[in-house]
Amino acid sequence: MDALNWKELEQIPIPEGLEERLSAKIDEWERVEQKTKKQRLWLPIVMRYAAIAASIVLIFGVGFYFLQHEDEPVNLAEQDTYQDPAVAQQEAEKALNLLAVNLNKGLGQLEKAKAISDRTETTLNKQLKVMK
Repeated sequence: MDALNWKELEQIPIPEGLEERLSAKIDEWERVEQKTKKQRLWLPIVMRYAAIAASIVLIFGVGFYFLQHEDEPVNLAEQDTYQDPAVAQQEAEKALNLLAVNLNKGLGQLEKAKAISDRTETTLNKQLKVMK
């Protein structure tokens, strides 16, 4: 560009209507930019009002819930589910036996997975030694 002479540049013919087309395109870009700015301005306002509305609905919902359940007494003391201690002991033993059986099943599966993992690691180490 430095090598070009200004006189030579002035001699290049300018197409007809170029200035009008450029002006129209610039105006169109400005309209699009203004439209997107307006949309960006509306989004935070809408989100703010939506958050306020959601908070109000939440507060009314919690208040309505507590008003409906106000007359029910809340018993925080421990309650026995079984009146007979022997029955309670039997039920606790059943639950613990069930837990132990399921825990042993899980440990058995874990041992199988560990054995497979060990075999895979051994095979991989052999292959790596062969590659060296």
